[in-house]
Amino acid sequence: MKPALAGLVVLLWAGTAAAAEDPVYALYAGGDYDGAVRAGEATHTAAGYAMAARALLDQDRLRNAPCLECLKRAEGFARRAIDADPGLAWGQLWLAVALGYEARITGTVRARLDDVPGRSHRALDKAVADDPDNPHAVSALGGWNIAIVKGGGALAARLFYGATSGKALALFDRAVQIAPGNVSVRYQIGLSLAGFDPDKYRDRIIGEFKAAIAGKPVTAYEKAMQDRAGTLLALLTAGRSEAFAALVRKFEGYPG
Repeated sequence: MKPALAGLVVLLWAGTAAAAEDPVYALYAGGDYDGAVRAGEATHTAAGYAMAARALLDQDRLRNAPCLECLKRAEGFARRAIDADPGLAWGQLWLAVALGYEARITGTVRARLDDVPGRSHRALDKAVADDPDNPHAVSALGGWNIAIVKGGGALAARLFYGATSGKALALFDRAVQIAPGNVSVRYQIGLSLAGFDPDKYRDRIIGEFKAAIAGKPVTAYEKAMQDRAGTLLALLTAGRSEAFAALVRKFEGYPG
């Protein structure tokens, strides 16, 4: 591990049981995503494969531009996790996330032909059913509802997929109730609403970004998301709507 990464591991994880008990997670937490992928795969376990998928997904979200090949690789690890343990919520969650980000690159028509909305929904439903107190899974299901309504309109989203903005908000509320101080959950909720209707949900978006900024980051990824929340909040409150919208779109994983 590079010295900078090693230092970050110490900063974020000194004294925590998670890093001591799970070396793969420690690599991921410190921002050594390539190392986490290698170590996760080497475990030959569902949890290891799921962590490899998570590392690849977070690494992709930190890139300047999305990488379809990287997302496909993350999808592959998520599927290996599911094959090893279908009841592991993390495998189902990261599969849905990978599919969703892939669809933002390949486009709506391709996604519908491949039934990406349906496959993602089934994976997220399974994740929440298997781990109902997982705030990442709960908030991701809320984000799925938002994405479907945004992509097809409220009527089509409800008729074809049962997705509504009301369900999304209820799931977001539930995720916040489970983990009020989780930086990545609060940031992702704010980002999802910002990409949907920044005027209607302005107060909620500001609240989520402020919560993300106030939270304690426990991974390098969360620290990066905290920084992004600060940048977006500054643009939003300064009334720089075009710059805000452009950055939201970039952070949501859409190609430039």
